[in-house]
Formats: sequence, C-alpha cells, structure tokens
Amino acid sequence: MAFETKGKELFSTDISFARGVRCVEDLPLLRLPEIAFAGRSNVGKSSLINALSGKPIARASNTPGRTQELNFFQVGKKFFLVDLPGYGFAAAPKKLVETWTRLIHDYLRGRQQLKRVFLLIDSRHGLKKVDRDIMVMLDRSAVTYQIVLTKADKIKKSELEKVYQETVDEGKTHVACYPEILMTSSQSGLGVAQLRGEVYKVLEEL
Repeated sequence: MAFETKGKELFSTDISFARGVRCVEDLPLLRLPEIAFAGRSNVGKSSLINALSGKPIARASNTPGRTQELNFFQVGKKFFLVDLPGYGFAAAPKKLVETWTRLIHDYLRGRQQLKRVFLLIDSRHGLKKVDRDIMVMLDRSAVTYQIVLTKADKIKKSELEKVYQETVDEGKTHVACYPEILMTSSQSGLGVAQLRGEVYKVLEEL
C-alpha cells in the first residue's frame, strides 16, 4: 500500500507532452530515466496510460494503429513516460508500419535511459507470436520488462486465472521478464494503483 501511495503522488505532479519521435536522432537529450509502454495495436495502451496519469494525455482510439510515433511525456522532473506505437496490425500502409517497427526495435535495443518496459497483453487473447518476438528481442537486449494484462474485466474470472497462470509460466522462460505479472482494467481501475506503485519502485531502484 505504501508503494501505491507513493505511485499516486508520483503521477499527481505535472505531466506534459515533451515530443513525438519518428527517428532515433530525435530522441530527447535530457537524460531522465524512461519507462516505456508497449503492446499490440488495440491492446488498450492509451486508455491504461490515461488511467495511470488521471488525465487524457494519450490519444485513445477505437482504430488500431493511431499512435504513429514514440510519444514522450515528462512526469514532473522525475522521468519520461514513453508511449510506443502499437505493433502488429495497424490501419496504415505497410511501409509506414515497417518504419514504426524498426523505430520501436531501435529504441528498445539501444536506449540506456530505458529502465523498464511494461509489455501490455490483452487478457482476452493472451500471448501471441508477435508478443513473443518482442520478448525475445528484449531478452537479447537485456532490457527488463514486466507483463501487464489489460482488459481484465472483459473475461470470466476462471478464464482470466488461466491466462494469468499461462503468462506467468511462459514469463519464467524469458531471462529479462520481471516475474510479477499485473492484471489491470482501465475502465474499472483494477490494478492501476499497483501499476503506479511498480513505476515508483523502478525509479527508486536507480
């Protein structure tokens, strides 16, 4: 509970859009720690980021693929929250999607300020091949990531427990995967306070 309280305080400060990045040369020079959120298109990433911040900073849409660049939000003077383009399906030309994919991979592989990636997985579908590909890349890059199940209010409790256990078991086979899996819902608020607390703990470890 203490970490959740600290996490709430962390996100209660000013949060402002810093910049959108379409190529690695445009990444911020300000050397604040960075916490990134990644996931398949339509995983509910923007909605969860907005729930975390308590304000509509990320553009939520029913159309997958609307986030078309790395969006950096500065949280007080503490860190950058990085909203990555959704991978997988996107309602955009193939070449543009390939450009986003390269940008995501380049960022995740080579950013020293990146302290953790929260990898969002739709609890209705579980891990897919494209998620596993990202996990392998993060393993190879030694980037610590933590899986967050989204839309946990959209499926039956028994199905959620099954997906949760399968995700925990598979996470154990990946060297860079943080062992604790979080369950969240941006609509009901499930797990949002816990996720804020996790962000606080990551920053305090620096």
